[in-house]
Amino acid sequence: MLDLLDGLLPPEPAQETIGDGAMLLRGAALPYEAALLVALDRITTRSPFRHMVTPGGFRMSVAMTNCGAAGWVTDRTGYRYDAIDPETGLPWPLMPDCFLDLAITAASQAGYPAFRPDACLVNRYEPGARLSLHQDRNEHDFAHPIVSVSLGLPATFLFGGLTRGDPVTRFALRHGDVVVWGGPSRLRYHGVAELKEGTHELLGHRRINLTFRKALA
Repeated sequence: MLDLLDGLLPPEPAQETIGDGAMLLRGAALPYEAALLVALDRITTRSPFRHMVTPGGFRMSVAMTNCGAAGWVTDRTGYRYDAIDPETGLPWPLMPDCFLDLAITAASQAGYPAFRPDACLVNRYEPGARLSLHQDRNEHDFAHPIVSVSLGLPATFLFGGLTRGDPVTRFALRHGDVVVWGGPSRLRYHGVAELKEGTHELLGHRRINLTFRKALA
């Protein structure tokens, strides 16, 4: 009976409002899939993934790297953006055109046509990794939205409120989904629940997240 009913259920909306100024765009990154993966290999060859350390000395379970004019880094001295990769001593890799095109298109679809990111944080999750609730507060101007792209293993996105104690809504993210939040939602707490075991046909036992921001003045 369930199999028969499946064909009668309405399709999942390709575009879903998840808050005031926040939108989930289902499958928005899929047209860019091949180019994104090629570009990702080039970025990580020059600036490999690493597990950064928080100011409190905590080793993050998520491995990170960056591309663009500035990269987000954390160490015992604090959180910040830096034009230089501290591990290579070189500028971060340039942001690939396919990254930029995807971020601009998704932001425009979500109502932010003027968004032009200058930083992309690339996160690699493996089973057991998680990202605790936090706000993105290291950028120069909060008028610009955040664009977050999911690739690989499915994950659960946690979207809270403007204070840490506010209720949290959970959204299932799959390969190719994009979340955009800005305006009244720009400083909402967000995170990713512990990644479950699994295998993705293109990325194996991994989830890759691309987070685009306008970081500099």
